[in-house]
Amino acid sequence: MAPDEEVLAQKFADLWPHLNERQRRLVVGAEAKALGRGGVTAAARAAGISRPTVAKALSELAGPPEAMAPERSRRPGGGRKRAGDLDVGLVDALEALVDPDSRGGLESPLRWTTKSTRQLADALCAAGHPVSHVRVAEILHSLNYSLQGNAKTTEGAQHADRDAQFRYINKTTKARLRRGLPVISVDTKKKELVGEDPGYKNGGSEWRPKASPVPVGVHDFPDPKVGKAVPYGVYDIGARVLVGADGDTAAFAVQALRRWWDSMGSKAYPSAEKLLICADAGGSNSYRTRLWKTELGSLATETGLTITVCHFPPGTSKWNKVEHRLFSHITMNWRGHPLASHEAVVELIAATTTRASLTVKAELDRNLYPKGIKISNAELAVVGVTGHKFHGEWNYDIQPKRRVTSP
Repeated sequence: MAPDEEVLAQKFADLWPHLNERQRRLVVGAEAKALGRGGVTAAARAAGISRPTVAKALSELAGPPEAMAPERSRRPGGGRKRAGDLDVGLVDALEALVDPDSRGGLESPLRWTTKSTRQLADALCAAGHPVSHVRVAEILHSLNYSLQGNAKTTEGAQHADRDAQFRYINKTTKARLRRGLPVISVDTKKKELVGEDPGYKNGGSEWRPKASPVPVGVHDFPDPKVGKAVPYGVYDIGARVLVGADGDTAAFAVQALRRWWDSMGSKAYPSAEKLLICADAGGSNSYRTRLWKTELGSLATETGLTITVCHFPPGTSKWNKVEHRLFSHITMNWRGHPLASHEAVVELIAATTTRASLTVKAELDRNLYPKGIKISNAELAVVGVTGHKFHGEWNYDIQPKRRVTSP
C-alpha cells in the first residue's frame, strides 16, 4: 500500500465508527474523485471495499441529493434479498415437507418436525428450490417451529376407579396415622449394573479435577458373575433399603419388610398391632402375586401384626411416596459415580440425606430367591386374605395365625 493510501486508510478508520453505510460510501467516493486518475483503485484499497462500490459512490455524488430518512443507510428495498422473496415457492415447499411429519396441531403456537434441517434442505434442492440448511432453520423459526423433546403427559388407559382408589388410600392412611399406627410405602428401585474395571456408566455428573472423568466401559453388558443390584425400599419417617444380589421376587420384598420391622419398625411402634403397606399394583409386590400374600402371611404370624395392603391403581406407580421421597434422592446422591460393587451401592444409599432430615439405613442381602415358585389354592386359602368391600383385590387384610407350640 502506497503512503497516500496508508493516510487514507487511517482517515477512514477514524471516521467509520461515526458514519452509516451510505455516508461511508460517499466519503470514499469523494476521496476517489479528489485523487483523480487511479483514485478509484486507491480509495477502494484503502477502504477495503470493491471498485464497483466506489464507482456507485461517484455516480451518487454526480447526481442530485436523494431524500432519505436519516436512520436509513440504503434506499427502501435495498440490501440482500431473502431466500423466500427470491423463490416465492420456497416457504410453501418447505411447509409441504414438514406438515406430514408435524407433531403439533396447526393451531398450536409451536410445532416441530422429526426431519433435520439438512434433510429438508436436500429435499428442497432436489425439488428445484436451492437453499442452505441454515436458511431452512431460519424459515422454520419464523413459522413457529422449534426443537423439542418428548414430554410424559399421557398415562394411557385409566381404570374407572382410579381416583376413587386414591381417595380410599388417602382416607385409610389418615385414619391409621391419627391412631399412631405405622404406614409405609414400598417398591423396588430400578435394577443397577454393578462391576469393576472398567465399570458401568452412571448418569449425571460429579465434581472431579478438570479433564479427569472416571473411565467406564463402552458397552453395558451385565457381568453374570456379579449380577445386578436390586434395591427394595421401605419408606416411613425413616427409610430402609435392602439391596439384593439376586432376583426381585415377592420373597425378597417381604424379607425387606421383615428387616425393616426388626430393626426400625418395632422400635418406632412398640405397641402397634396393625401395619398398613402402600404398594404398586405390579412387580414383586403385585396384588396378583400369590407368593407376595403367602409371604406376608408368614410375616404377620411372626410379628403378630394385622397387615393391611392398599395397592395403587395400575399405571400410577409414580404417585408412590417411596419413589419421590426416597429413590429420587438416592439417584441424585450417586449420580455420575460408577457402582463398583454391591457394597458400594449399600454405602452410597446409606449416605443419602436431605435437608428435610431424611436418613436411610441400607443392608446387603446375598440370599438367593428362586423365581417361578407356584402357590396352590390350598396354600393361599391358609393365609386367609380378607378383601375390603371396596376393590378387595387391591385392598385386603392378612391376619396373624396362632403359632402352634409343642406340648
